[in-house]
Amino acid sequence: MDTRTSETRLRIERLRDALIASNVHAVLVPSSDPHLSEYLPERWQGRQWLSGFDGSAGSLVVTRDRAALFADSRYWAQAEAQLAGSGIDLEKTTSGASTQFIDWIARQLQPGEVLGVDGQVLGLSLAQQLRGALGRKGIKLNTDVDLLQPAWDDRPGLPLQPVYEHLPPQATVARADKLARVRVAMATAAATHHLVSTVDDVAWLLNLRGSDVECNPVFIAHLLLDTQGGRLFIGSGKVPADVAARLSADGIELAAYDQAAAALATLPADATLLIDPRRVTLGLREAVPAGVKVVEQINPSTLLKSRKTPNEAHFIREAMAEDGAAMCEFYAEFEAALARGERWSELDVDTRLSAQRSKRKGFVGLSFSTIAGWMANGALPHYRATAESFAQIEGDGLLLIDSGGQYLGGTTDITRVWPIGTVSAQQKRDYTLVLKGTMALSRTRFPRGTLSPMLDAIARAPLWEHGLDYGHGTGHGVGYFMNVHEGPQSISKAIPEPAMAMEPGMITSIEPGLYRPGLWGVRIENLVMNVAVETPEKNAFGEMLAFETLTLCPIATSCIDKSLLRADEIAWLNDYHATVRERLQPLVSGPALAWLLERTEPLTA
Repeated sequence: MDTRTSETRLRIERLRDALIASNVHAVLVPSSDPHLSEYLPERWQGRQWLSGFDGSAGSLVVTRDRAALFADSRYWAQAEAQLAGSGIDLEKTTSGASTQFIDWIARQLQPGEVLGVDGQVLGLSLAQQLRGALGRKGIKLNTDVDLLQPAWDDRPGLPLQPVYEHLPPQATVARADKLARVRVAMATAAATHHLVSTVDDVAWLLNLRGSDVECNPVFIAHLLLDTQGGRLFIGSGKVPADVAARLSADGIELAAYDQAAAALATLPADATLLIDPRRVTLGLREAVPAGVKVVEQINPSTLLKSRKTPNEAHFIREAMAEDGAAMCEFYAEFEAALARGERWSELDVDTRLSAQRSKRKGFVGLSFSTIAGWMANGALPHYRATAESFAQIEGDGLLLIDSGGQYLGGTTDITRVWPIGTVSAQQKRDYTLVLKGTMALSRTRFPRGTLSPMLDAIARAPLWEHGLDYGHGTGHGVGYFMNVHEGPQSISKAIPEPAMAMEPGMITSIEPGLYRPGLWGVRIENLVMNVAVETPEKNAFGEMLAFETLTLCPIATSCIDKSLLRADEIAWLNDYHATVRERLQPLVSGPALAWLLERTEPLTA
């Protein structure tokens, strides 16, 4: 394959032309936008446009004679397939947070040569790491260039969809109250101003939602607060007049999206600006005048929105029940179709499951693209069937379905694996070991303030006992009608930080897995919420937390190797299924009810 037949190679060559014209020797294209979002509007999907790799994480580096994509184990098989023939090397990283590409750049470039990266999408903390590592090698960093612009002729513009308000009763805390709580945190930090750039923080703080990013109800904007009011930097025409009037009543005025940097540049000399170095770009940080004092700490809104209130928890439980009912309707339909001899594909699973969700009360949209992986495709943690590449569900094996919905009262994320036909002893063993990990962590009690990464090993222990493991994290935070991935907590192998402390009201996934490349994959995921619990010692050793399992959907028991389960594990599973039956039975009828009752029958030892 050469540049006459490979669109990817042509695009890389166009980028190299821009690189040479700008006297730059290499360019870093991160998966990032001016808000450091995980999921990006089309305008900033440059890494995907250049490489053809459409995974949700990864960094691309292009030099004058080499190109490399850096991705973690969740994406290796996908990246190898999508990069084939492109001339781009896959560099396998240890985790999604890895910065191995920095060392690679340092090896490729010579002292005096220049790395270019758009400072408007470069995180401040990453910029500091780049400057330190490259500076020691005598390599220069140019952050004033956007080399995508000259290379990408038909680059999409800014998204134009209007925003809308998240209203009561599901919006249980008024905008004015949220702003007041953030200003308390500003006062504690002695800050007169606070810049919020992360789109989920802006949306949560202002009780607004949008559709600028697929599956995430957020919109592109920056927010600059002072002690009395604030300015929302957003595209023209995106805020309806009535919404703008209510924002103004709460002290928030509208300004042009591209004026955020200029507003920072005009801060008074006696101002103190609070920013989160992990949630603001270098370009915005450099707009702040040298005389302005800057306080760097986590956004107060990031901490506040992670701790769901009791009223929010009420609506979350309702959303979980609606989502569980949709799952029952889908699985009853699916299994009946298979019994009639119908052939379904992975695409059919996506379409039919989404259709069932769309019928439920409060449903707004999917919370991420459905992962329906039959057998070998289930071994790809971030697999997605497409019209060009999908599998038929036929024969014997395991079907993994990871899906979720956005509801006015919450965000769902659930993974189930279902045996189709006859499954092997090894498949049952893999399934049961993963289930043991899910149950082990779900049953754990821990002191309030425990750093979330410290819990990761509990879910892995049943697998480690057999010499097995998985390459992704065990759990991510989940928003409230917001992003399906939300910090600051992360149950993973991440290095613990103080902001990751587990607090009441936090919602996190528990999703251990086991993947046999080319064969099958297993992942069993529930969402859980931190709740305070009494102990026999009356909490004499400090407040203890436990997990309330929020997700309501049967777990396939026909795939379990019961010889691997203890009596207390069987009891937990039976108790869970009793709860699922009780909560979902009033919401379904007919075949879905029959399916629910059958799938929640107690498991005997």
